[in-house]
Amino acid sequence: MKKNIIWQTIVVLILASMLITACAPAVTPAPVEPAKPAEPAKPAEPAKPAEPTKAPEPAKPAAPEEFTFGLLMVGPYNDRGWSQAHYDAGLYVEKMVPGAKMIYVDKVNPADRPGTTGDQLAEDLVSKGAKLVIFNSDDMKDASSDFSKKHPEIPVLHISGDYAWKEGQNFKNLPNYANLMTQMEYGEMIGGCVAALTSQTGKIGYVGPLINDETRRFANATYLGAKYCWDKYAKKPASDLKMKVTWIGFWFNIPGVTSDPSLVSDEFLNSGHDVIFSALDTMEPLVQTKKAVAAGKKAWAVAYDYKDACKEAPEVCLGVRYANWGPEYVNAVKAVMAGTFKPAWTYAAPDWKDINNPDTSAVGFAKGDGLSAENGKNLDAFVAELAGGLNLWTGPMKWQDGTVFLKDGEKATIQQIWYAPQLLEGVEGLSAMPK
Repeated sequence: MKKNIIWQTIVVLILASMLITACAPAVTPAPVEPAKPAEPAKPAEPAKPAEPTKAPEPAKPAAPEEFTFGLLMVGPYNDRGWSQAHYDAGLYVEKMVPGAKMIYVDKVNPADRPGTTGDQLAEDLVSKGAKLVIFNSDDMKDASSDFSKKHPEIPVLHISGDYAWKEGQNFKNLPNYANLMTQMEYGEMIGGCVAALTSQTGKIGYVGPLINDETRRFANATYLGAKYCWDKYAKKPASDLKMKVTWIGFWFNIPGVTSDPSLVSDEFLNSGHDVIFSALDTMEPLVQTKKAVAAGKKAWAVAYDYKDACKEAPEVCLGVRYANWGPEYVNAVKAVMAGTFKPAWTYAAPDWKDINNPDTSAVGFAKGDGLSAENGKNLDAFVAELAGGLNLWTGPMKWQDGTVFLKDGEKATIQQIWYAPQLLEGVEGLSAMPK
């Protein structure tokens, strides 16, 4: 009986427990937060590139070996004429050829250095290191050849001579000797043209230095250019054109030795010559023309030698015909430095693409302020004709004494032009010094 009561009690407790559980509210399970996505792994930092290996510093080029060349000038280095043009050519060499250095002696003439010869002065340049010696005047031809014979190891360049010209009249077989001259006859023709275009009287005065083959052929070329332009561009008869040459006796004034170029210029200006040519190394014809114009005359001048010569009297200067020695000086210096210097006779031409190109043209003509615009155009046309092959050394042509120089249609050879024995017919003045 007690056992039954005990089991009944257990059953009631079990049922009650089940009832309580069934009636209890459902427990909502706590939401499970989704797992956070794993952060992407940071990419590994790239390894720093290795420092580039520095290329070794290029070796600095060795300084160019110094090359000394010597220049002998007949006049002052700053004469604003022939000698300064050569001095400036030496400066051009120093600019264009690394290592080149000029040393010089100027005023190499009997008046400034009596009792001293050019070959002696060249010896002095060699003692100071000159490995090339340039003699800049026709006056030095004997001094240059004497020096060349004494010093066969030193290259010599003589300006305006012909001792290295095999086809010339005075060839000397010197192994270390060369000549250089520009075809300045073209410059003279251009100067003659500008004078004829401008002159109102038809009278041209030519103040010349001494008389030799060079100065005769230059005066002749001036006359040919003047005659051609007087006829073709000015359209005036050839018979109305007069040109007179007066020689002073040297390349520049030597008081007591030469005629005074200032007085010679004044004589021209006072006798109706309204265009005065200077063929000197100096400026007297320009200076005197400027004075005459200031005093009321109508006149002009044509300068020579030095590119900036018109600055002496810009208002009366029609232009300057000049030689540009720089490029050929460079060629000579480079040849000596390279060991390729050889005897040669060089007759350097204008660069007809641009006659005033300082790097290429041996002959130039710089127009002056006194040249009118119209005459400047005519001058350009004449230069273009020369560039195109116009040859004014074409016959018929006679010498001053009436003998035949060139037959009708005959063209002069270089030798005939170079060794002019006389002035041309139509030119007044001495062809040779009286004996």
